[in-house]
Amino acid sequence: MADTVPLTFTPDQIDEGSTTPLYQQIYDMLHARIIDGTLKLNDHLPAEQDLTKALGVSRITVKRAMNELAVAGLVRRQRGIGTVVIYDVAAPAIKGSFDTMIDGLTRMGLETEVQLLDCTIGTASPAISQSLDLKAGASVQRIVRLRRLDGEPFSYLVTYIPYDIADGYDEAQLASESLIKLLEQAGHAPVEAEQTITATAAEPAVAANLGVAPGSPLMRIHRIMRDGKGRPVQDITAHYRADRFEYHMRLTRNNAAENDWTTEK
Repeated sequence: MADTVPLTFTPDQIDEGSTTPLYQQIYDMLHARIIDGTLKLNDHLPAEQDLTKALGVSRITVKRAMNELAVAGLVRRQRGIGTVVIYDVAAPAIKGSFDTMIDGLTRMGLETEVQLLDCTIGTASPAISQSLDLKAGASVQRIVRLRRLDGEPFSYLVTYIPYDIADGYDEAQLASESLIKLLEQAGHAPVEAEQTITATAAEPAVAANLGVAPGSPLMRIHRIMRDGKGRPVQDITAHYRADRFEYHMRLTRNNAAENDWTTEK
């Protein structure tokens, strides 16, 4: 087990007069140390009580900052062990015009275990033909995979890939590689995506694979990815266990007078 990395924190690092909330300032400090490699994979962050004392803030403020780091996929919090860095600054990342989303999906592929449940070639349904801009009767690869985190299932994914693109990788790679990486290998790296997020109840087959009771709440994400030429290269429907997955984003606006909010990258 890695030791807690010695870091120096003092009250003057917190600006109580700032419009930025205190928890956000603490989040930003720790986030910077993780991203620049000061805190590395498997390092332990200082304990909440230690940060509370060093920075002169409340325990709940520190706890919220730590929870935000966990939501961002940078740390894992575990009772009896503490807060551990799970972000590997040295891990390869695929860049695109929507870096935040692609990097997150790529890290998911690198940090979780995947089990290939099914891989078949068949004729695209009318709905899949439409989403992938294929002619009627075109062939697609249908991939069913289960992802685990710490040995527990957390997502069930059904993906459709145009057959000519699927020819760029083999079935064995589907059991170990990120699909984004395989699409890049096939010459169709995703650079644009459109997705819909909904809540749904677990159907029996999905529930059995995710280890939950039928009817349990799940998060459903349907995503269509396009390559640099605008061609749809992937249609994926993912079901996530609501107790093991959160979808997090931060919205901003320049001032209180503006009505429009934008997603912060």
